[in-house]
Amino acid sequence: MKKRLLGLVAVLAAFTLIIAGCGNSSSSSDKANGNSTKDSATSEGSITAVGSTALQPLVEAASKQYTAENPKAQINVQGGGSGTGLTQVQQGAVDIGNSDVFAEEKDGVDASKLVDHRVAVVGMAPVVNKDVGVKNISKQQLIDIFTGKVTNWKEVGGKDEKITVINRAEGSGTRATFEKWGLDGATPIKAQEQDSSGTVRKIVSETPGAISYLAFSYIDDSILGLSLDNVEPKEENVATNDWKIWAYEHMYTNGEPKGLTKSFLEYITSEDVQNDLVPQLGYQSIHSMKVERSADGKVTDVK
Repeated sequence: MKKRLLGLVAVLAAFTLIIAGCGNSSSSSDKANGNSTKDSATSEGSITAVGSTALQPLVEAASKQYTAENPKAQINVQGGGSGTGLTQVQQGAVDIGNSDVFAEEKDGVDASKLVDHRVAVVGMAPVVNKDVGVKNISKQQLIDIFTGKVTNWKEVGGKDEKITVINRAEGSGTRATFEKWGLDGATPIKAQEQDSSGTVRKIVSETPGAISYLAFSYIDDSILGLSLDNVEPKEENVATNDWKIWAYEHMYTNGEPKGLTKSFLEYITSEDVQNDLVPQLGYQSIHSMKVERSADGKVTDVK
């Protein structure tokens, strides 16, 4: 009886070791395949997103909605500009770097180490004082205005009125996008510079002959958004790239996202947020785009 009992204990011990070994093997396999608990999305913890002030309102609003639904999550959102966001996420100082431009377009940033998550699209347009007398100009005329070759609105079919150029500040993502896609890389003349979209709108609306550029969301009845080559600055034209002055809003991570970072990025790109919060705040959903554009400017149809 005693021998039988000892034999049973030995069998149970061996069985326990086998089960433990299987568990360890499974755990090791999961880690090798990147399937550990840390790699999966989770709605708990704390993360920080830093960078683009143009994207900041969307990230802040989405983070408030997310944390209301997931009270164990904390998402810190800060501005500082696209360059700051890209630099800090590359250094590992933050979890997400928000940017108006591709990482490849920023000096000192190793884009190969970063993963791009596009969360919205922003269309931009030249805007003018409502009494300049024109609603449509050619792209070449736009370039000539901003480079100082055309100085009076009568030269492009408008009133006999001096053109006053209002530019955005150096380093502005909006300025970089406008110069690249609106001015074909031309350098604008030295002019008054403003970094606030609201201030730009106010100055253009109150200054006879003024011209600048703004995101679609800032264009209202106080100013006029100019058409270019008879193409109107509308979201449906951005979606097909018929209107070419637009940019992605990017959220970069250093490598593939994990944990709360992954969960939040999945949330901000979800149909619910893209179809509701994104247009509410004046952005354009990435899901509405019929084309996509690479960092080198190549445009292809969305598959």
